Amino acid sequence: MNSLLNVILTTDFAFSVLRVTTPILFAALGALISNRAGIINIGMEGIMLVSALAGVVVSSYTANAWIGLLGAVLSGTAIAGMLAFFTLKFKTHIILGGVAINMFASGGTVFLLYLLSGDKGSSTSLPSKVLPSIDIPLLQDIPVLGPILSGHHILTYVSILAVIAVYYLLKRTPLGLQIRSVGENPHAAQSVGVSVVKIQYSALLLSGFFASLGGAYMSMGYLSLFTRDMIAGRGWIAIAAESMGRSTTVGTALTSLLFGGAEALANALQVLKIPAELIGTLPYVATVVGLIVYAIAETRKKRRKLAQKTN
Repeated sequence: MNSLLNVILTTDFAFSVLRVTTPILFAALGALISNRAGIINIGMEGIMLVSALAGVVVSSYTANAWIGLLGAVLSGTAIAGMLAFFTLKFKTHIILGGVAINMFASGGTVFLLYLLSGDKGSSTSLPSKVLPSIDIPLLQDIPVLGPILSGHHILTYVSILAVIAVYYLLKRTPLGLQIRSVGENPHAAQSVGVSVVKIQYSALLLSGFFASLGGAYMSMGYLSLFTRDMIAGRGWIAIAAESMGRSTTVGTALTSLLFGGAEALANALQVLKIPAELIGTLPYVATVVGLIVYAIAETRKKRRKLAQKTN
């Protein structure tokens, strides 16, 4: 027990929590926007995977990490646009469309990786670039807080700013109002002149944009290369985080941090004599437990409302 506390109660562990939360938070914010528009983006995993590969490939061919980030964002947003096109134009079932995106990304990224690098496992032969980390002046010199909050990858700070941006978007902008109105009552929104299809297109594109930032972080920050299926379920964890956060910006951010903490704990426990297979299941066990708790709370809430109506 003392060994576990010695691992957890450190600034390094707190730093790690923020580090591993970043891709989950980006994807969860994307899931939040699409869900508030009444259309669930199940393809988060695939979008993140495609953007992770695109970031590595584009940065290696242009020798510029920022252009690589742009390539990652454009590719992920394009995949989301493709999902929106087939779902909203041809009325493909959104769940099946998302699953198809995930399967396409899993196999397609390996195929493209082999074509470009001759390797089916990783992009070690590609001279890809990595986005920088930032030491924040003054903050880095503050005891305890400095080692926790300073020195992170630039996209980690962008993810924190993204929480504020998404909150403002949904609460203070006309587009956010339209997204919420379409998600709550599409017929009422359409009756006052709001184009439901156009708003859902926009929501899915924004969803893909944020998910692609998470994918870019995985291959240009968390790691410095692309590996096969490197997203490893983070897209699904992000969807769970958004659900547990009750489709609110603050709630989604906090539950993303919770799942990030579970993953950081799994990484930290590797120094102890615990089987690696057991440690690796910890983030997914936390996801399942969280969803169970959320489902129980929602069921009780509905029962109370039903009881109040009957009384």
